[in-house]
Amino acid sequence: MRRPRRASREADRLPGGPPWVLLAPALLGLAFLVLPLLGLLVRAPWSTLGTRLLQAQVMEALRLSLLTATLATGLCLLLGVPLAWTLARVRFPGVRLVRALVTVPLVLPPVVGGVALLLVLGRRGLVGGWLDRAFGLTFPFTTAGVVLAEAFVAMPFLVISVEGALRAADLRYEEAAATLGAGRWTVFRRVTLPLVAPGVAAGAILCWARALGEFGATITFAGNFPGRTQTMPLAVYLALETDPQAAIVLSLVLLAVSVAVLAALRDRWVGGAR
Repeated sequence: MRRPRRASREADRLPGGPPWVLLAPALLGLAFLVLPLLGLLVRAPWSTLGTRLLQAQVMEALRLSLLTATLATGLCLLLGVPLAWTLARVRFPGVRLVRALVTVPLVLPPVVGGVALLLVLGRRGLVGGWLDRAFGLTFPFTTAGVVLAEAFVAMPFLVISVEGALRAADLRYEEAAATLGAGRWTVFRRVTLPLVAPGVAAGAILCWARALGEFGATITFAGNFPGRTQTMPLAVYLALETDPQAAIVLSLVLLAVSVAVLAALRDRWVGGAR
């Protein structure tokens, strides 16, 4: 029989109060993480917030950021879900190496990722040169380049989330569908995807938020051109030198997005820890 949630919480607690040797650094760590965000809220120009949000450069950076982050998330879904399924369901030599390579952008400095994209997709890159000569396609310093840079750094979040959901899914449903004559594509589309839909949704939200906040790879591969490649993080960087109040406003928008992402994933993260 499942224990009531309240009883389960009380059973998980240790008797006695928490030791100060742990509580003191815990409080310092919490202050270290929370105080900068509070400082952002305290210094925000609340009286002119609406006017500054409606400024042309702010609205253009916001529009471009939402557009490129959404397109990057769509690209990650198109490529990342099949990749996650392959890692979770297919056994082949080197699967651990492939899984490690997929997660490299998580720990790779974004600027290095931007340099790597330039070396591959630049006009003189390994693939970019051929794309330019054959089809006239160029990605560096374009809006499409922003989408590619954001997808490069954000896709591992989606792949990891979907692969975890696939590994946790009950294979008996897929086996039953195959026994009834369904093909592999039908099983994937009608059985597997509905089973892992929460994992796909969580991965897509994380992917979108990471793409929205991308800076290093974007400025290295796509540059910082207003209206074409200047997303909100780049606009914050530029505004710090010319208009610090605008930088705070843009930062508040990104902070609001981060809080919304955490709220959307509350049941998946916080609820699972209770």
